[in-house]
Amino acid sequence: MASRIVRAAAALLLSASTATPQRTGAVAPAMAEVRIEEFRFTPATLEIDPGTTVRWVNRDEELHTVAFVDGQAASPALDTDEAFSRRFDSPGTYTYRCAIHPHMAGTIVVR
Repeated sequence: MASRIVRAAAALLLSASTATPQRTGAVAPAMAEVRIEEFRFTPATLEIDPGTTVRWVNRDEELHTVAFVDGQAASPALDTDEAFSRRFDSPGTYTYRCAIHPHMAGTIVVR
């Protein structure tokens, strides 16, 4: 009797693990991350698809910003572990700098 219960439980687990997931029609949004560390943006150039949201996270002990050269967006001053996000819908090249430390620069390329 016990062996039948064990076989039945194993069969149930096997069928559950091989079941095809149901599609809901929803697509997870694309995300990418740029780290701000050691007074640089990493990666310095990031290539993404349209519709991707990029999140910058400050890992330095100093304040930094993300300010786009075209003036379209800018973060407030980000303290350690604070983040700023922007979604990119249109293809193009987007250059940004840290307004506090202008030698820090990065580029987002939307394909």
